Amino acid sequence: MAASVAQAYDLLLPGLAKVTGKYKDLDRIYPKIFEVSKSYMAVERRAQMRYLGLAFLKNEGGPTSFDNRAGERYVFNQYHKEVGLGFAFTRRLIDDNLYKAQWGPSNLGLQRSFNQFKEILGAGILNNATTYDSNIGGDLVALCSTAHPIDGGTVGNRFTIDMDLNEASLLQAQANIRANFRDIANLRMQARARQLIVPIALQPVALRLLETTLRPGTNNNDINVIPKTSGGIPDGMLVHDYLTSPTAWFVQTDQEGALYLQRKAFEMDMQVDFTTDNLMVKGYERYSFGFYDWRWVYGSFPVQ
Repeated sequence: MAASVAQAYDLLLPGLAKVTGKYKDLDRIYPKIFEVSKSYMAVERRAQMRYLGLAFLKNEGGPTSFDNRAGERYVFNQYHKEVGLGFAFTRRLIDDNLYKAQWGPSNLGLQRSFNQFKEILGAGILNNATTYDSNIGGDLVALCSTAHPIDGGTVGNRFTIDMDLNEASLLQAQANIRANFRDIANLRMQARARQLIVPIALQPVALRLLETTLRPGTNNNDINVIPKTSGGIPDGMLVHDYLTSPTAWFVQTDQEGALYLQRKAFEMDMQVDFTTDNLMVKGYERYSFGFYDWRWVYGSFPVQ
């Protein structure tokens, strides 16, 4: 059913001082977390390989040890989603609307609707980080897990017992990223914390942890060691408006792994229906959010 004059009656009469209801949109968040790239495929696949493991001691005159376990281990899939939204105006509403510059088919906020939906999908990667998605594949466990498989054991990018955000838990996350992260062959790697991602409710806590000079939450004259431990949190704090849990928090590392792929950029089309004279407007976009390596994030999910 097209929007008609009954839904915008006062816009047909002169004398309105202002037409309100349009507000400033939120800043884009997803480019601050995800690598942004284009896609030319229906499905994007990334293969995670196992490289060589540790070298071995060699006895004089003895044989050299060979490591023939290198090769493909895990494949991560990324399927693009189609996003659409449309609306229609009657011919009378278009003709008689005296305030087209403030409320009309060309400025009804279609792009804004698409932008916010995109942010919701992007935040879903973190909001659902404890749930395994078989469409993604990978190493068969959730993005944030205590048991990512590697040669000889498992590695976690989540606490065994989830902890609230405080000085001790943030320092422990920084230490775990540096000390525990391994490649698939179980070799140590240069992984460090880069950015603290928090919901709106945890912004005051995060500010006290990152912005104070002295140790937060104590009467001691000790320095705040968070900015110096294991390289600190060089990119500071990112408050994510679309996180659904008020208590979950994340440390993004300096490793690649989070990916946004644009298959078809936002486009808007409009046409007049021949029989009704209604103006029909629609938007379309195709893209996907995903990940191809869990090492890009460390998460904690305390009970709300």
